[in-house]
Amino acid sequence: MVLLLKGSLFGVPGLLFLPILLASFINASYLPAKTGAILKIKNKPVQIDEVEKNADFWLEKAEKAIQDQLTKLPITSKAKNVILFIGDGMSIPTLTAARIYLGQQRGESGENATLSFEKFPFTGLAKTYCVNKQVPDSACTATAYLSGVKANQATLGVTSSVKFGDCKASVDPNNQVTSILEWAQRAKKSTGIVTTTRVTHATPAGTYAHSSNRDWESDKNMRESRQNLSMCKDIAAQLIQEIPGRHINVILGGGRVKFRDNKLKSEEGKPGQRKDGADLIKEWIKDKEALGVEHEYVWNRDGLNKVDKNKTSFLLGLFSEGHMDYALKANKDFQPSLSEMTEAAIQILSRNEEGYFLLVEGGRIDHAHHDSQAHRALDETVKLSQAVETAVNMTDINDTLIVVTADHAHTMSHSGYPDRGSNILGIAATSDVDRLPFPILSYANGPGYRPSGKSGKRHNYWEDDLDRDDFKFPAAFPNHKETHGGDDVAVFAHGPWAHLLVGNYEQNIIPVAMAYASCLGSRQTYCNNSSS
Repeated sequence: MVLLLKGSLFGVPGLLFLPILLASFINASYLPAKTGAILKIKNKPVQIDEVEKNADFWLEKAEKAIQDQLTKLPITSKAKNVILFIGDGMSIPTLTAARIYLGQQRGESGENATLSFEKFPFTGLAKTYCVNKQVPDSACTATAYLSGVKANQATLGVTSSVKFGDCKASVDPNNQVTSILEWAQRAKKSTGIVTTTRVTHATPAGTYAHSSNRDWESDKNMRESRQNLSMCKDIAAQLIQEIPGRHINVILGGGRVKFRDNKLKSEEGKPGQRKDGADLIKEWIKDKEALGVEHEYVWNRDGLNKVDKNKTSFLLGLFSEGHMDYALKANKDFQPSLSEMTEAAIQILSRNEEGYFLLVEGGRIDHAHHDSQAHRALDETVKLSQAVETAVNMTDINDTLIVVTADHAHTMSHSGYPDRGSNILGIAATSDVDRLPFPILSYANGPGYRPSGKSGKRHNYWEDDLDRDDFKFPAAFPNHKETHGGDDVAVFAHGPWAHLLVGNYEQNIIPVAMAYASCLGSRQTYCNNSSS
């Protein structure tokens, strides 16, 4: 094939552009596209539909969307069940890129794909700042969207009267707040937490813990910061020994290391982290035996599959020493998926005639972003979407409120005028300054930063395999870990009183709206004023 280029393209002389164009053909994961052309997405050809050139196509599509909206009327019956899905770090650019990634995995161009929860009838935007920070962390946000109270950065289940690391202030009952999970337990509902992180990590811990430091997950962590262990309990101990942790029916995720002494070995032969001689897993089992309730402790996918969900009332599943593996790396014969854990939780919790509250977290979206690994972040977002779809298929929209949101944003951006159908993990364009390519996805800061070489030239991304799941996408400024973003996050709601979550509002409104829908807590008045 011979190409003769005349003039310029985006300010690049035609002959200078030739090697870049040829390089794009060599890179199998990206091929510049034009409307109506065949696209190459992960080596799968995709045809852009010629019908999109017709104005009527878009107008009819818009009219149908309006008609669909008119059928989405509010449901005002009581929410027997509430399921809250958290995509940790699932910013709005993450949603956009993940839906394109999802579509491209199916051999489509991707832009018009839809994540399961993007079909929900009611959406809003939540403001995520902490009391003392413009850009939040996962602990103060968990306190907001679970307890209805904004707090200081890195603190859990306490008011902003508690400063970071202040053990004494955190145990003052006047400074502690309760979560919607505890409100549900008081209403005799079943409760559960499901996560791909350690079950003692910030998001799940927000349902049951009171701590002035989110990192005090075990007594070892507290000893390292020279805390008074007789005054404050670590987060793992609070889960097993305190209320509401003791009463949580389903606990599924990772983090075995936080529950056993370092002289004890796990099922995989690895030592625990604790230094107090405790085996909190054994303690959990003994507690349930004393209560005379059907219970199971499991540590792998096979064990989870064998649990009799029709009889088991309490289930503890810890599937890794630390966080669970990324779905792209996980041994699927050993580690259950987020969808499988969600399904098991709903099967057990739904046996309670009073209903249930369930928190499900796709926690590793956040970790991938911190490492500038956009591929993993998008894949984990798709896995959360699949878990939401599982929940929707297992529940009734008339009695189950499902809310999907994020705790905070990240700094990943989606830019560069890439052609329709371009591989979301590929190259966006060539800079009109240094004539070198740049990816579609990049970060404001993080470990993906690459300084210019000895020649003074920027790194040439044509030399990299951007499709690798552990590839670190570029960052504008160097940082060991990419930081969170201060953006508002999207809120998607489906079911009874979902329309309460429309608009732009403070993040702490979310649990109050869920409580209103399901008649929980002492401050809402709906059930006192309604015959519903």
